[in-house]
Amino acid sequence: MKILLLVSAFNGLTQRAWCALRAAGHDVTVELAPVHSTPDSLVAVVHAVSPELILCPFLKHRVPAEIWRKWPTVIVHPGPVGDRGPSSLDYAIQEQEGLWGVTALSAVEEMDAGPVWASRTFPMPEPPTSKAALYNGPVADAAMSCMEEVVAKAADPGFQPVSQEDMPRPVTHARTRPSMRRADREFDWSQPAEQIVRRIHAADSAPGVRTEIEGRTVYVYDAAVAEGRPRRFYPGTVIGRGQDAIAVATGDKTVWIGHVKEPRDAGGAGVKLPATTVFDEPVPDMPVPAPLQETTYRRVGDVGHLDFRVYNGAMSTAQCERIAAALETALAQDTRVLVLSGSPQNFSNGIHLNVIEAAPDPAMEAWRNINAINRLCTALVSCTGQLTIAAFTGGAGAGGVMLGLAADIVVARRGVVLNPYYDMGLYGSELHTYTLPRRVGHATATRLLTEKLPVDAEAAAGIGLVDAVGPRDWDRFRDWLADLAASYAEPEWHAEALAAKSRVLQGTRPPAYYAAAELAEMAKDFFDDRSGFAAARRAFVGKTAPTETPTRLARHRWSLVGDSA
Repeated sequence: MKILLLVSAFNGLTQRAWCALRAAGHDVTVELAPVHSTPDSLVAVVHAVSPELILCPFLKHRVPAEIWRKWPTVIVHPGPVGDRGPSSLDYAIQEQEGLWGVTALSAVEEMDAGPVWASRTFPMPEPPTSKAALYNGPVADAAMSCMEEVVAKAADPGFQPVSQEDMPRPVTHARTRPSMRRADREFDWSQPAEQIVRRIHAADSAPGVRTEIEGRTVYVYDAAVAEGRPRRFYPGTVIGRGQDAIAVATGDKTVWIGHVKEPRDAGGAGVKLPATTVFDEPVPDMPVPAPLQETTYRRVGDVGHLDFRVYNGAMSTAQCERIAAALETALAQDTRVLVLSGSPQNFSNGIHLNVIEAAPDPAMEAWRNINAINRLCTALVSCTGQLTIAAFTGGAGAGGVMLGLAADIVVARRGVVLNPYYDMGLYGSELHTYTLPRRVGHATATRLLTEKLPVDAEAAAGIGLVDAVGPRDWDRFRDWLADLAASYAEPEWHAEALAAKSRVLQGTRPPAYYAAAELAEMAKDFFDDRSGFAAARRAFVGKTAPTETPTRLARHRWSLVGDSA
């Protein structure tokens, strides 16, 4: 089937859909709605594609009637049947819904009002999670299931979607609601900590909640509750810090804030940054609550498990150095196997572009950042005393993928999408010139780096990028991963694997050789800006809308540029 993905951005859900549909044998092309200044230009593109089905897994723009009246056009809405409006997840989190859902419905004149093709429901996570985590987890899984059903029904000439009025409503009070306004999100620091964090979760990762801390206007993100607070502090006072987060007094407990943004209308840079880069008050160091901890280590017999968490996958220089120190400590233990895992939301996307952009000297900060993440990769590649396993628990891109490939064994959670290439005018480092060809061969490595296309877990296993794929369910995946690691810790398996690893290392150049060659190229990208890194970085950080759909995604444009791939 010829399918057009009409989307506002090629985000994580769209990438999952793109990978799954192609794997199922469909002819899939992508068009970004924001690049069209007029409805007529979008209509012309759809006429040129002439798809059998238009799927919109992530679309903030209205579909012109000239399109949905001629082609079956299905919108994936992140709400149950009867829910309408652009802030569905914001309301679901803030109003403490217990059950939520996803609905696939036909595009019609009124937004989210069309007849239903498929719907799914799921229990809302407890404890409450952020909007980004909800979207990338239960919502994305439900959306994928809906889209699979939609494609099957689209192949049936006799199928007709069902009017919403004739559909059962598992969330009986689902209704049309307007876009959530700033006033709807506001809180006072004297309120209970749980209420404050829930409001921040409902706006994370965008737009954040506008508030004041220490007399400064900021948007806050990445929050968690900690028990207790010194009574001598007024609500809204910064009382401590830890890692990159700050602790703020509330009406009853303490709220930790990991990231903030000073808006431009308040004299700020308008860039979301680690909180301690904005607030440098002389306050004591305090233990960070579990949800915001960057690393946790536990030992189970002969297996060490090092879990790391980075907000939105971006790893700053300071974060890389702290995680590297934790990794080096874990590698020094007398365990046989070390498992390196990310969070359910992401593994890593490499260096932190926001921190780099906001630095007084972006080129120098980028240089420090790439050297810091290389320290992580070098520690994994150079380890000879333990067998290392990297687990892609969530999405990964660029240097984050290469970080995982530095391990001896690489596994992924089903549904995870990897972007194993560099973009934005960067050659790339993270020892990828050694680890990527080692896994997939030079020809496939070159193809991955030049095609710049996403690869889901199953396809990654098919080309040797990962060794195994585990369950999608988080708890089942953790159990599966623990069993896998324990099996490699068995004396016979472990000895054989270490011997094979030693033979490979003896036949290669040292990691410093690859790092030096890669860094020589990166220096030209950072300091000479030979490929436009500064402008690309600025556009990314500023969320500049694309001016065209990338040709690598828009198969319908290939003939226009003479690409026969």
